[in-house]
Order: sequence, then structure tokens, then C-alpha cells
Amino acid sequence: QVQLVESGGGLVQPGGSLRLSCAASGISFTFNNMGWYRQAPGKERELVAAIISDGSPHYVAPVKGRFTISRDNAKNTVYLQMNSLKPEDTAVYYCNARNRYLNVYDTTFGTWGQGTQVTVSS
Repeated sequence: QVQLVESGGGLVQPGGSLRLSCAASGISFTFNNMGWYRQAPGKERELVAAIISDGSPHYVAPVKGRFTISRDNAKNTVYLQMNSLKPEDTAVYYCNARNRYLNVYDTTFGTWGQGTQVTVSS
């Protein structure tokens, strides 16, 4: 059974940084794409960043250059380092695991964590 547990969210001022962690169990990163998604109030859930099974990262345009996704295979944990945070980054952030052949942009696939709140405000 796949389980994903996110941590690391919180309140941060604009320009600040946070690092989110996603501890995974029941899966192998070799055969799965891992992603971070977010959902702001009144908006649909959207992809933020993904790390493909071969280890290659992928970012959406609004976070490129500010966010970094990485994984530690030994700890079975995926990270999202978020720098230069903006108020528009405020959302609940979710970790997702899905089969490596599934499109990371489709939010109907995969297993989800419970989410962690990120609030960027002065």
C-alpha cells in the first residue's frame, strides 16, 4: 500500500524560503513519477514540479528558477525547495506518486498525500 506523508509547510514572508518533504512508503522511485502539486482557494489543483522515474526534473513556468525538486532514494523521500516565495504561491501543496508511464499533468492519476499548507504573506 502506497503512503505519502508531506511536511514542511508554514507561514513565510515574501522572498523567503521553505523546504517541503514527502516521505513515501510502498513504492519505488525507479518505477514511479513523483510530483508536487498545489491547490489555492477557489482554484483547481495544478502541477508545480515533477521528478521523473529516471531522475530528470520538470517544472512549470511560474516556479522555474525558484523551486527545486529532488529525491533521496535511500530515504525514499522527495523534496521541494522553494525560494523567492511570492504571495501567489500560497496554497495547499500535495505530493503525488504515479506509474512512470502516466502523464504528470493529469491530476486524476496516482496516490496523494494529505497536503501541507504554505502561506506567503507579510
